[in-house]
Amino acid sequence: MSGTNDKDSIQTDIGQDVIDEAVRSVERRMDGDADSAGTEVELDVSAPAAEADAATPEVAPPTEDAAALRQEVESLRAQLDFSQTKARETLERLKEAHERAKDFQDRAIRSAADLENYRKRAQKEKEDVQKFGVEKLLKDLLPVVDNMDRALDAASKSPDFDSFQKGVAMTRKSFEDSLARHGVKGFSAKGQPFDPRLHEAIQQVESAEVPAGHVLFEVTRGFYLNDRLVRPAMVVVARAPEVAAAAPEAAAAGTEAPKASEESSAEPQTSAPSDSSSGGSQ
Repeated sequence: MSGTNDKDSIQTDIGQDVIDEAVRSVERRMDGDADSAGTEVELDVSAPAAEADAATPEVAPPTEDAAALRQEVESLRAQLDFSQTKARETLERLKEAHERAKDFQDRAIRSAADLENYRKRAQKEKEDVQKFGVEKLLKDLLPVVDNMDRALDAASKSPDFDSFQKGVAMTRKSFEDSLARHGVKGFSAKGQPFDPRLHEAIQQVESAEVPAGHVLFEVTRGFYLNDRLVRPAMVVVARAPEVAAAAPEAAAAGTEAPKASEESSAEPQTSAPSDSSSGGSQ
């Protein structure tokens, strides 16, 4: 049993090339001397066994270099795993960034489309305002036109001037009320100091009814639209009369008149003696 175990261990430890070399050696010995074959076999077998023992350092325990190499391999494997992990994370981030960029692009396209639609809608609304912006005002003014037509019809059928005048006054009042509902208000400038921001002077007239520089009367009224002046009042401005300004000059001229008459009367008296003296000398 021990021989069997030794043989098994030899077969296990000896390489195939050593076995082949031993077989060839045995064959050579058998051809040379058949009697001594067993001894040669034993010697040849032991020689490969020795060679096998000499070859055992190849499978000897790892040295320090092998341990360092193994440690370096483990380090490289760890770096590879770390690089692969980072690569997967980077790929995931790139996918997320791509999805976000695609989402942003879609939003930008939708925003551009919405902006273009808004621009077209605003342009259409602007055109509609320009065309139909006075529709509400027109609806309020149409009853005024109807009242004017009724007043003219009544005036043609009846000669009552007082009734016609009252009807026109009522129509005018309704017209002003319609304008007031839309922010249009008139103002009176008569008797007010002239203000170039609100009034437009078309003439100056001498008058003592109002102080100089005040509005004597207005030709057309001024109007506001929501506190903005839309039309200034056309007015006539009073100025001081020239008579009042010439009165002191006349009074001063009256005091100087007697002196002038005295000088004129004195001139003939002085000239008479000169004439007589001249005549006497002749």
